[in-house]
Amino acid sequence: MTLFRQSGAGFVMLTLEQQFALRIAEQMLFHTGRRPAPAEVRSWERSLPVLAQDLEQAGLGNVEVLVEHHLPLTSKRADVVLAGRHPRTGGPSYVVVELKQWSRATAWEDDRELVLIEGYPNAPRLNPIAQVRGYCEYLVDFAKFLDGQSEAVAGAAYLHNAMTEADVRDLYDYPQDHQGRLFTGARRDEFINFLRSRLDPDVPGGPYADQLINSAVAPSRQLLAVAADEVQRREQFVLVAEQKLAHSLVLHEVERARRCDTKSVVIVTGGPGSGKSVIALSLLGELARQGRSVMHATGSRSFTQTLRKVAGKRAPRVGRLFSYFNQFMEAEPNDLDVLILDEAHRLRQTSESRFTKTALRTGRPQVDELIAAARVPVFLLDQHQVVKPGELGTPDEIRRYAAALGFDVHQVDLDAQFRCGGSEEYVQWVQRLLGLADGGPTGWAGDPAFEVRVADSPEAMESFLRDKLAAGYGARMSAGYCWPWSNPRPDKTLVEDVQLGGWARPWNVNSDRHVGDAPPAALWATDPNGFGQVGCIYTAQGFEYDWSGVILGPDLVWRDGRLTTVRDANKDPAFKNRKTTDNQAFDSLVRNTYKVLLTRGMSGTVLYSADAETRDALHQLITTTRRT
Repeated sequence: MTLFRQSGAGFVMLTLEQQFALRIAEQMLFHTGRRPAPAEVRSWERSLPVLAQDLEQAGLGNVEVLVEHHLPLTSKRADVVLAGRHPRTGGPSYVVVELKQWSRATAWEDDRELVLIEGYPNAPRLNPIAQVRGYCEYLVDFAKFLDGQSEAVAGAAYLHNAMTEADVRDLYDYPQDHQGRLFTGARRDEFINFLRSRLDPDVPGGPYADQLINSAVAPSRQLLAVAADEVQRREQFVLVAEQKLAHSLVLHEVERARRCDTKSVVIVTGGPGSGKSVIALSLLGELARQGRSVMHATGSRSFTQTLRKVAGKRAPRVGRLFSYFNQFMEAEPNDLDVLILDEAHRLRQTSESRFTKTALRTGRPQVDELIAAARVPVFLLDQHQVVKPGELGTPDEIRRYAAALGFDVHQVDLDAQFRCGGSEEYVQWVQRLLGLADGGPTGWAGDPAFEVRVADSPEAMESFLRDKLAAGYGARMSAGYCWPWSNPRPDKTLVEDVQLGGWARPWNVNSDRHVGDAPPAALWATDPNGFGQVGCIYTAQGFEYDWSGVILGPDLVWRDGRLTTVRDANKDPAFKNRKTTDNQAFDSLVRNTYKVLLTRGMSGTVLYSADAETRDALHQLITTTRRT
């Protein structure tokens, strides 16, 4: 019988036999609540017995085999990690094995990093050498006990069904090193010799597997050094006034925590464009330069993926420092020195989802997980950007929870305005227009730093923004969630769901893949091809562009001298359940939504409403500008 040992990292096989795929599936379901897909089980059945035979032939029956090893702070899993002692150094040694059943593969359009496999002519895959090297680098970057021991981790992409070299020749054009080696069924002897060079056959691998499984999780010093170079030295991170205060306060608390073995919570509040994300990135770079264990997290897929792309442009490894709020469920207390929580108004009640392991479905508050994960958790938020049911990130909630745990709480309120051309007048005007500030709607008096217009038609709004694009500005169109959102057509074109009279445009792509020339959701605000689609609150939040075109949907109309919300006109699935979101909560969340959309522009905003009464009211309020 094959025996398994469940761990937070994966499943450890203690013996090697062919008939274990079903047992792995049973153990995975029992311990994590995740039922593997039939294709996953079939993959194990076809690949794991081959690897078992190779290990037996190599005389490596003592090594520990971690199947589906979970990479910390991600949803990714390495197919297999072999654990044992290195025969030359006497230290721990790990071999990450990416098992592929491919028999043929070719480069995709002469790109060495992307390959096409038999049966999938239009679906390029990552070169398995690059894939396994990425897993190795990630382990070294985040398994704390491997800090400075990159030579302890090796990687092999094993195409055990490839029996003819000519059929996979293109894959060899990709650079190889000890963390990314390619082996085929035709070179099985080379694979066996590689394993022998990395693993001692006479020493049980159990203790070394335990070291990896039980390792603390934190960014390595080398990764932090790269981050410091990539982030902290960027000249645009110039802090002023309260920004500098918040930055200095966090550094002070980090040093105090180290010196006095204490823990504290820092809250930084501020409106759109007040510099919260600038503070976050500046802190990330400075703390990385100091060698502190630090990570950045948000609750926004679009924002996190864009930060990964921008901050890690020259050094992709830096992108691993950017994670999500729900990735700290299994974090050890105070593993990190600092956890920077940007866009913290998007905190949820819990981190649980339908993919959460059964053992972790405890109802533990997400704020508790995040506070526990670091000596100094830093929450940066704007409570007027809570736009979705279940988002709980307010200063009062965080302060109350931290105080109940007995931790000191420090709060800095940012009052400077850097978005919307630095126009505090415009932000105040928007808040009064939406009923989010005292005084009620008032006329727009104008500001030389920021322009506000009202369009008489969606065609006029789009034409004006296209002219700005042609002049070298950035521009985007966004709208309230008042139209259905269709999946792409079979021919990979987007459905033009946002319809206003004879004008119709599609929503932004609702997935992580390009659809034709349209960028994935996370890149809508930054990719030049994002202009052709209408953005929603979930893709626009956290970003800025020069010119912002905002369509007020029928869920926000002008009646009796003020803007009124209309629940039945809203199509956001998040508001379907009236039991969890009453009308008062709906009203507040919709107003916050439009506040976010109306404060994305750096140079100006163009408003349009299909409701004639609303459009007339906007014209009357905005008397200092021309019609568009």
